[in-house]
Amino acid sequence: MNMLEVQNVTKAFGSLVAVSDVTLHVAPGEMRAVIGPNGAGKTTFFNLISGFFPPTSGRIVFDGKDVTTEPAYRRVATGMARTFQITEIFPELTVRENVNIAAEVALGYRLKPWLSAQQAAGVKARVDEVMELTGLESKARRLVGELSHGDQRVAEIAMSLALSPRLLLLDEPTAGMGEQETEEITQLVRRLHKENNYSIVLIEHDMQIVFHLADRITVLDQGHLLAEGTPEEIANNEAVQAAYLGKTE
Repeated sequence: MNMLEVQNVTKAFGSLVAVSDVTLHVAPGEMRAVIGPNGAGKTTFFNLISGFFPPTSGRIVFDGKDVTTEPAYRRVATGMARTFQITEIFPELTVRENVNIAAEVALGYRLKPWLSAQQAAGVKARVDEVMELTGLESKARRLVGELSHGDQRVAEIAMSLALSPRLLLLDEPTAGMGEQETEEITQLVRRLHKENNYSIVLIEHDMQIVFHLADRITVLDQGHLLAEGTPEEIANNEAVQAAYLGKTE
């Protein structure tokens, strides 16, 4: 059974069709990249998967359950987590406090005014695990707003991991970064995939990163599915070269 099935999904905003009849299947443990030129519909497609927009038509099935009409918070509860192009964090809180908030949500304690010793221990164990996984232990007491852009992005990914997802959606995780920060984020994403077996779908503009990370690549162009295949197949696809890589006859 696939982890994610997007079946013939279309999203129209009035007369503007941002995503048109796109199908995507992601296997458990797969790293899937979604690429395409500006205006291709990539972020709208992510908004459909994660529940921020309802599709105009089509179905979205997550881990065997039809979630087409489910709002974003319910998809999070079933094991889907997402980061954004613009980093979504609490800058006035420490790194650990940010991750702690996500862990409490994942464990169902969001509205509890206080936690029992056992519940607090469970939250701490989850936060400790995520901090170690993302390499943020040394920055745990730092205010997130004081961190570099790259470290803020890692903190956002850590918050997503604290939600205990089975599917992680990463929207341009290296956007706006320098070479060193890009390499660090790339290594983190590779580790999450290879060593921790996360199912990951990422939007990424850096083709070098895409070709080194992805098991399979989906290419969108003007809201349509242009191509799908392995990195080698996509690199050699003439339609992709023309539409995305800018190569012409």
